[in-house]
Amino acid sequence: MTGMKNKTFRAIPVYLGSLMLTVGCSTVKSDSSDLDYEPEKRDSQQVVREVGMLSSRVLEMLNIKGKSTEPGPAAAPCDVSHDTSRTYQSVRHPWSLYGAGNDALEKGMKNLRNALPTQGWKVTKYGKDSSRNRNLEIMAVHAKTHTQLEATWLKGLDGHTPLMEITLYSRCFTEQP
Repeated sequence: MTGMKNKTFRAIPVYLGSLMLTVGCSTVKSDSSDLDYEPEKRDSQQVVREVGMLSSRVLEMLNIKGKSTEPGPAAAPCDVSHDTSRTYQSVRHPWSLYGAGNDALEKGMKNLRNALPTQGWKVTKYGKDSSRNRNLEIMAVHAKTHTQLEATWLKGLDGHTPLMEITLYSRCFTEQP
């Protein structure tokens, strides 16, 4: 039963993070698209590779030893439009890093915060979240691709295994014909 409880605990933050990201990939605008930008026409497999590459770089920037979860990035509908004649997609890559203690995870968050600007990212938030455990989080946007990053260090103060939850997601786009 304990093993199942830990798996459930790990799945819930990834699921909730993915759910929040679905909503978070746009800003409401007054026209019918609901986006504050015009979605580009892109090949979804190219975007999957791009997000995967950026995700690998994030793992390198953390510079700590641990185990990461699978699977890799995938395209999914980006449900932001009231206009049903247009279909948008976004690529998301949620994963967790575990198997390292809190000292290592804290060091990883510092490494990430320091390395992001040197790798083309703009850090938009660094600080404690609003949870009871006051987990440390980083939010950033990649200047060239507009890919967004959310990283949260879950300290495990509630008896669960400490881990780092990472999610990268692209801007919404339309499939290139």
